[in-house]
Amino acid sequence: MPAQPVPQGYNTLSVFLAVEDASEAIDFYTRALGARERMRMPGPEGKIAHVELEIGDSIIMLADPFPQSSAQPPKQLGGTSAVLFLYVEDVDAFVQRAVDAGATLSMPVDDMFWGDRFGQISDPFGHQWQVATHKEDVPPDEMAERAKKAMAAMG
Repeated sequence: MPAQPVPQGYNTLSVFLAVEDASEAIDFYTRALGARERMRMPGPEGKIAHVELEIGDSIIMLADPFPQSSAQPPKQLGGTSAVLFLYVEDVDAFVQRAVDAGATLSMPVDDMFWGDRFGQISDPFGHQWQVATHKEDVPPDEMAERAKKAMAAMG
């Protein structure tokens, strides 16, 4: 039987995170985000060449930095060019657990015009996580009106 184009247990899109200390990141993501380790590939000198963590129905991959890699940890870059977005059952409890585990609150959880209860955290490795619980299906015409009011309030 031929191999499937998308292997069983994977979605079509998965995220790879470059982190400064993969072992510490695995511990943090397990405690703070409820991640479950699926597999680990050791690298040279005790480093981690590749690990896969499952969060909900999605997989994030990460590794220690290696000179030949094109991906660099946010702290080495002085910022990040991507933000991870995560839907959860209870955004308030999830964000609090992450903060208790060492994340920094970037944006307090609040109800948003598009129907989500939403907040943002920064993990200890420099990655930004937007976290939400969908609370309301907003019809397109009402969404447009709410967006207009929200943008006007921003100045």
